[in-house]
Amino acid sequence: MADETGHLPRGPSRMLKATVWSLQGLRAAWLHESSFRLEVYLFAILAPLGFWLGRDGVERVLLVGCLMLVLAVELLNSAIEAVIGRYGDEHHELAGRAKDMGSAAVFVLMLNVLLVWGALLLPRMQ
Repeated sequence: MADETGHLPRGPSRMLKATVWSLQGLRAAWLHESSFRLEVYLFAILAPLGFWLGRDGVERVLLVGCLMLVLAVELLNSAIEAVIGRYGDEHHELAGRAKDMGSAAVFVLMLNVLLVWGALLLPRMQ
């Protein structure tokens, strides 16, 4: 039974449902978004490398965490594109702007990956 705000009660059952919905979202992104698949492949290569190259826990979290942010924002970008696609393929200025901004958010985080990895690893090469 829902509470006064219309939400289902919290607890293990609700957390399980939320986990199932999240896994469905990951599966949908994997099946329908080639950019997401490419970023997962990069993550699969770079995350172990980040754990290996990080000198301590903080460095490891920075190296791997920035990669996870790219995946998270790619999921949001894909969600934006899916909602826009729901309303049709005809060009609309606002729809195009929203899709471009979502793509730009992913790009900014990719630049962040370069910044973090470069700031932590380049000084070691000198």
